[in-house]
Amino acid sequence: MIRAIIFDIGGPLDLETEFEAAIDADIRSGLAREGFAVSDASWDAAHRYAVETCAPSLYRSVIWQLTRGDLEKAVRIDDWMEERAAERSLFELRPGIVDVLEALRLRRLKLGLAANQPLRALDDLARHGIGHYFENPGISAVYGFKKPDVRLFLRACEDLGVEPADCIMVGDRIDNDVVPGKLLGMRTVRIRTGRHRDQRARSWDEMADVEVDDAAGILQAVTQLLDGR
Repeated sequence: MIRAIIFDIGGPLDLETEFEAAIDADIRSGLAREGFAVSDASWDAAHRYAVETCAPSLYRSVIWQLTRGDLEKAVRIDDWMEERAAERSLFELRPGIVDVLEALRLRRLKLGLAANQPLRALDDLARHGIGHYFENPGISAVYGFKKPDVRLFLRACEDLGVEPADCIMVGDRIDNDVVPGKLLGMRTVRIRTGRHRDQRARSWDEMADVEVDDAAGILQAVTQLLDGR
């Protein structure tokens, strides 16, 4: 029986539109600082490759490709971007997600987090009025594990007092959310959004139970799984 719904933050809760635009600008600036002129076609191709190959860090993959494997320059760009991370503290609450969280809470479901995020993400959730919905501090900065490491999911389940098979995982990435969730026996809902909208399962066993495009779709999908349809 499903007892808990576990959410990724980037994608399901945070649109990340402004964040992604800011990080794109920083990558381009970093490349220019190191003397790389990048065409729009090369930029698009690097992103497409990172998504299609399920690169663990899309941003590092893009930097690596566009520096043509120049390790010293790639690391310098990455270090510079880390220094600028605080200036990219942007959070956009997904339209309709509050209604989804409230509806799920009314069904007496536990709501949790499993996300690769810095500590400030918990403050962002609180500042946007949704932090109180979640019963665990399930971010990588707290747990010390990063997805797709299943230990992050297991710790989230432990904090929620449930077994993985009791959970539905809601995320935007096949490699980070769907695959480890299914490996542990969770049901999975994937929202097609942002950078990884066009990510494709590499085989049928990586497919989410349900794929959706917006907050209303998340609620419909979760309801469908709860009702055994």
